[in-house]
Amino acid sequence: MRKSTKLALAFAALAGAVGTTAYAENNASAKMRDGMMARLDKAMSDSDGAITFDQFSDAMNARLKKLVADNGGKLTVAQLADALEKARFKRMARRIIARYDNKGDGTLTTDDITGREKKLFAMLDKNNDGKIEKSELPKGHRFGHHGQSDDDDSVE
Repeated sequence: MRKSTKLALAFAALAGAVGTTAYAENNASAKMRDGMMARLDKAMSDSDGAITFDQFSDAMNARLKKLVADNGGKLTVAQLADALEKARFKRMARRIIARYDNKGDGTLTTDDITGREKKLFAMLDKNNDGKIEKSELPKGHRFGHHGQSDDDDSVE
């Protein structure tokens, strides 16, 4: 392969990687912006339609300021990472409990899990013969994902 072809392929691979990273960052930025606007809207609806700097500050970073205060006025990368990870796992746990909890009591039992498995099995067993055949599986491996990332609920 000629040197110019190798350079062109390397550049194309780099551009693809940069583009993918930029897209992911833009998507994360959009989510952060949406969250910020939701907090501002709530703060404004809780007042008379206008907010002071203190109200703005509370709406923007109340949780972060609480973390700093809870850690003696300083927050390290490790402390922040631990708090973010804990919050992420709590959200995941809430979603899993909500998905499986048949009684609505906020707990998960083996009966809840079995009940959900039976419902899912019945949905897949289209001919009701007590077996799931490959032809009964959804096309494109889309069953149960509903647009969520694969790392969302690895329990299923």
